[in-house]
Amino acid sequence: MPKAKILVIDDEPLMREFIEEAMTRAGYKVISSGSGAEGTELIKTQSFDLVITDLKMEPIDGIEVLKETTKVSAEIPVIIITAYATIDTAIETLKAGAMDYLIKPFTPEAIEIAVKRALDKVKINAENKYLRAELDSYFGPQEIIGKSKVMRELYEKIHKVADSRSTVLIRGETGVGKELVARMIHLLSTRKDKPFIKVNCAALSSGILESELFGHERGAFTGAYEKKIGRFELAHGGSLLLDEISEINIDLQPKLLRALQEREIERVGGTETISVDVRIIATSNRNLEEAIEKHTFRQDLFYRLNVITIYVPPLRERKEDIPELANYFLKRFSKENGRNVETITPKAMDYFMEYNWPGNVRELQNIIERAVVLAGNKKTLCIEDFEFFKTKCNSGSTLPQLQPGITLAEIEKNIILKTLENCGGNRTKSAEILGISVRTLRNKLHEYGMIKNQKNRMERLPK
Repeated sequence: MPKAKILVIDDEPLMREFIEEAMTRAGYKVISSGSGAEGTELIKTQSFDLVITDLKMEPIDGIEVLKETTKVSAEIPVIIITAYATIDTAIETLKAGAMDYLIKPFTPEAIEIAVKRALDKVKINAENKYLRAELDSYFGPQEIIGKSKVMRELYEKIHKVADSRSTVLIRGETGVGKELVARMIHLLSTRKDKPFIKVNCAALSSGILESELFGHERGAFTGAYEKKIGRFELAHGGSLLLDEISEINIDLQPKLLRALQEREIERVGGTETISVDVRIIATSNRNLEEAIEKHTFRQDLFYRLNVITIYVPPLRERKEDIPELANYFLKRFSKENGRNVETITPKAMDYFMEYNWPGNVRELQNIIERAVVLAGNKKTLCIEDFEFFKTKCNSGSTLPQLQPGITLAEIEKNIILKTLENCGGNRTKSAEILGISVRTLRNKLHEYGMIKNQKNRMERLPK
């Protein structure tokens, strides 16, 4: 991470040097100025992450520096310092937009804390602004896409629970959009202008995850060279998404349970109890009840999480939404990649409707994106543009369910018919997948009386 660049403006040389030394020791890059006039020129010509300025200066005082800084960028935090403190001046500076207000004399630790707090706040605001923009871009004006009955029920439940303080557990297979549902809950709540912080529990080891969740004090463990603010603190006032919570190590779960129950945390290596106002949203693609039976997930933690459960259905349970989703992704990726693709042929869409989508919406999204990128100047995607997808489907063909009493001939017949369907009626490709010759396949079709039926099927299958 690059060092933050700080501008220090003060007409008192000793105070200026004192702040410059404290900030340099704290790891920041510092530039100093002895007047408000010189400082404002530096702000206009150079890029700064934060400005520390004295209030009483002539002819340009700290309020004017603050105003000029805001003109350059409203995102640059300004800390006002003064030896002439009154309630009126404090109110004036904060109303003018100052991030903080410190009274001289102050310790190096005090200015370090004020600077870090200001930079952290800017970072959090930037992250949440990005997340909201990302979500708006993904959902568009219709938010989550789909008008099927199960999706309408999902929307209704999201709207009901969004404004509550209760913990929400979002369950569903990989790729169904659990994180998008979590973000929608946050954006529909009164916390929408506060942080939305996410932690991927499956991607981090137990030790690192503990530090990420609760933070740590300087020197808490080898490599902890400075204090770290954890995700619970960063999410204060907003929402914390614990993605794939089933992957949290059993040894860390008691500490997480306490945080959920008491809304209090302690940083690793610290003794101070920190109160946090956080709305917890958790996701899981695993069966937590089975994890409890296997003693890899605490039952009391499950009860604490399972206050409100939202189930996000897999794509195979809402196939009527596939055309709308496919067309949405088509327009999105066509625009992003500078293509002019406008439609998908009905035969290609029929193929989508017959597939079971084990990867759910994410799989559909990836397939559409790939086809659009490879489409060149085409305006319409046909079944040939999804050959890679057909191959994937064929390689993943499933066997018919076996029932007691079913004959080998019936099993063979079902497998042949299924393979022909997945290959769009192509006998050569079907024979290759089945490991037999085209002649043998033709003989089997005659043997089981499937030629006539197959011709009827092929009329509706993509060529």
